[in-house]
Amino acid sequence: MKYVVLIGDGMADDPQDHHRGQTPLEVAKTPNMDRLSRGAVLGRVRTVPAGMHAGSDVANLSILGYDPRTHYTGRAPIEAAGLGVELQPGETALRCNLVSLGQGPDGPVMEDYSAGHISNEEAAALMEALNHEFNGRGIRFYPSVSYRNLCVIAGFDDRMQVTPPHDFLSGKVGEHWPACPGAIQVRAMVEASQKIFADHPVNLKRKKLGLKTADSIWLWGHGVMPRLRTIPERDGLHGVVISGVDLVRGLGKLAGLEIIRVPGATGDINTNYSGKVAAALQALAGQDLAYVHIEAPDEAAHQGNLPEKIEAIELFDRRVVGPMVEGLQKLAQPFRILVMPDHMTPVKERTHRDDPVPFMIVDSAKLDPKAGPGPGLTERAAAAAGLLIERGYELLDRHFFQKG
Repeated sequence: MKYVVLIGDGMADDPQDHHRGQTPLEVAKTPNMDRLSRGAVLGRVRTVPAGMHAGSDVANLSILGYDPRTHYTGRAPIEAAGLGVELQPGETALRCNLVSLGQGPDGPVMEDYSAGHISNEEAAALMEALNHEFNGRGIRFYPSVSYRNLCVIAGFDDRMQVTPPHDFLSGKVGEHWPACPGAIQVRAMVEASQKIFADHPVNLKRKKLGLKTADSIWLWGHGVMPRLRTIPERDGLHGVVISGVDLVRGLGKLAGLEIIRVPGATGDINTNYSGKVAAALQALAGQDLAYVHIEAPDEAAHQGNLPEKIEAIELFDRRVVGPMVEGLQKLAQPFRILVMPDHMTPVKERTHRDDPVPFMIVDSAKLDPKAGPGPGLTERAAAAAGLLIERGYELLDRHFFQKG
């Protein structure tokens, strides 16, 4: 049996006023998911336990079969694993966003959590400038994908909590400084980055081109490296993880999956969809499981861009779901596919929410090529099916792998 997990990050949403009360999943043209839903197991699953932050880290950890309340230690160490960064004793990893700031009447405001989706090359140059500035202070910066970068600090005060920048867009920066002694260090680093970036060649060029500038870093999501019982150990299955973001790569690596880096795989709508599918199918010729993650719907929702979110869902269906099923059928082996978002990202709210999300489990033995479309993978259809899995970490083993 071959197993494929297809994650459309943040696809789930609320009804939209100007689409006859439909959600983006209902508006989007998704003929492949519609066809697969006939005969599939449909339901909802709570991927984010009550009281936990509704992040992709918590949600994907749950989908991979781990109880976040037991295993979650922070976002940044997971991304460190994806980057291959080893944390030494006493070191803490933090996510280092490159952000754009605006000026409000009462001080700086968070204008863009992604600095206009700055390029990898530009981000790397800014990380290099930070490393030069903080050299010898027990602080290291690592470039990753676009605005998503990493900072490692020795002797960090881990009592603080810092708000993710996508959670207070247009909000006052001054209201989101953490309140504890270690905040002094974080604030000093953030303010130092603003001085370094002000006249950096990367920003001077972006400003000339009319692009958003990387005005500052924002440090958040700190933690130490978690220890997980791997999927090969737990389930006896070997597989791969394919994603354009280090967070999901890191989770896969910690879960014992092989990271496959696909050229052109990004965290936006222009990712290399066909390359991801081809890499997954190639890996499945010799492995059991492929975990394929597409970030684009989530990014569009964070931008408050409803048309782009609908387009991202349609691309997910047309360029990932359809070709994946076609490729699996050519392998001539039985297979199961799990299709779902990891969490909700309502366009109107522009951030994540912890509501249960729809999922669909497709078994090749129940596929009928002559059957018409089913109800589709939508919030409404999943709710109507009546199945709600409250402990999201049970979805993989009990319902997808069917281990009882």
